[in-house]
Amino acid sequence: SMLVTWSTANKTESVVEYGLWGGKLFSHTAEGDASVFIDGGPENRTMYVHRVTLTDLTPAASYVYHCGSDAGWSDIFYFTSLNESVSFSPRFALFGDMGNENPQSLSRLQKETQMGMYDVILHIGDFAYDMHEVRNTAGHVVPHHNFSHYRSRFSMPGHTENLWYSWNIGPAHIISFSTEVYFYLEYGLDLLFRQYEWLQADLQEANRPANRAQRPWIITMGHRPMYCSNDDGDDCTHFQSYVRLGRNDTKPVAPGLEDLFYQYGVDLELWAHEHTYERLWPVYDYKVFNGSSEEPYVNPKAPVHIITGSAGCREKHDGFIPKPRDWSAFRSTDYGYTRMRLLNGTHLYLEQVSDDQVALVSVCVCGRGSQSWRGICGGL
Repeated sequence: SMLVTWSTANKTESVVEYGLWGGKLFSHTAEGDASVFIDGGPENRTMYVHRVTLTDLTPAASYVYHCGSDAGWSDIFYFTSLNESVSFSPRFALFGDMGNENPQSLSRLQKETQMGMYDVILHIGDFAYDMHEVRNTAGHVVPHHNFSHYRSRFSMPGHTENLWYSWNIGPAHIISFSTEVYFYLEYGLDLLFRQYEWLQADLQEANRPANRAQRPWIITMGHRPMYCSNDDGDDCTHFQSYVRLGRNDTKPVAPGLEDLFYQYGVDLELWAHEHTYERLWPVYDYKVFNGSSEEPYVNPKAPVHIITGSAGCREKHDGFIPKPRDWSAFRSTDYGYTRMRLLNGTHLYLEQVSDDQVALVSVCVCGRGSQSWRGICGGL
């Protein structure tokens, strides 16, 4: 199925007309409903958030649609329904921290998407940098109103208020979670503990033998990284990272995520927030778990971290400390983004695109065997 979400200033019906690409235009009709959302900003805007679910779709087929009602229709859009096969080899674009001011990677990503290079795009956080300036009339609100825009205007899988969720594609189980719950405790410590309990349950389910055999790759994505070698004093620059180790200044003590992800064999952890690119060696507890000095990614025994927050925004670049940490394998301050392909259940391909050089600056081919982190991952 596909869930279509849009908003209007006035109360209208919620209708989507759609059809297969190349077939009769708008041959199918689906109806949904709308919920009222009142913005918590100074203007107290009221909007109607519409949701319509399209069912009985042909897997991996392209559809044309528009949404609205007889009161007015949107432009024509299209989507490709999910390929549900575990042998599907999806192609991803990965990036974070791209704004509408200085969006260095945008034009290349637009063109490559129009060329059909990607099946999935994962935006790893920070996509509105001027929310406080435009009185919440565009983009999202992270801390300002208790994550209300995420909760009310987005439509993510599961029933978790859109703050954390997981889904399957090809040979991978992908988990998205919020790192902000570690920093904005004024909106409720319960969010942090609810997310942790949900993550634990989701990882347990993903690691059931039948599930892990079918979807061997477990990939997480969160905005603020556990590790980085930047020079800006962010959470990831400290050994006592909140995201990594938790918080001791709460009652009860808030658990971090590194032990949890290590325990359940997460293969790849995707991050942004730092306006740079950095790929880590397999790492746990500040220790490198390379297979050997000659082949560092052969039989890795810890997760691999990728920080890809250099797509371009008004805050420009971040810097690095002069000497990289022992766990830092490659880093770049070039504007750019990451491509990933899940080749199969044993091999995964990553490459970093530099917009500055119009070239690839990093390539990593990862592999795994029947156990967590077992396999081969050769980095260049």
